[in-house]
Amino acid sequence: MSKPPPDRGELIFSPEKGALAKGEQAGGKKRGGSKRKKQSSNEAPPVPQDGIVRVSRERRRGKGVTLVTGVPLDSAALKALGKALKQRCGSGGTTKDGVIEVQGDHRDVLVSELQAKGYTVKRVGG
Repeated sequence: MSKPPPDRGELIFSPEKGALAKGEQAGGKKRGGSKRKKQSSNEAPPVPQDGIVRVSRERRRGKGVTLVTGVPLDSAALKALGKALKQRCGSGGTTKDGVIEVQGDHRDVLVSELQAKGYTVKRVGG
């Protein structure tokens, strides 16, 4: 008894697209229902520039990160402030896209330090 030949009606490789997923045709269209993956955006919504500095906390890969947003400074002055805040907390971090990120949960220290520098500070989140 010989095995029946494989079903030749389904294309499994195309030079234009490479290997195709099961149920996908060479035209790029899938047969059957299409499930769209939700695009996860790691970007936070823009913070209004209302003169209030916001200090929040996030969890990234199981570690805590404290974020300082809304500081009305240019990029060079923001980097200098970020460096001073990280030194005050004794931890690492970065300054990018107008946000100062400090590794660890240092909200209390950062709020008091920013208030001492004359900013209106608001704790955001839990």
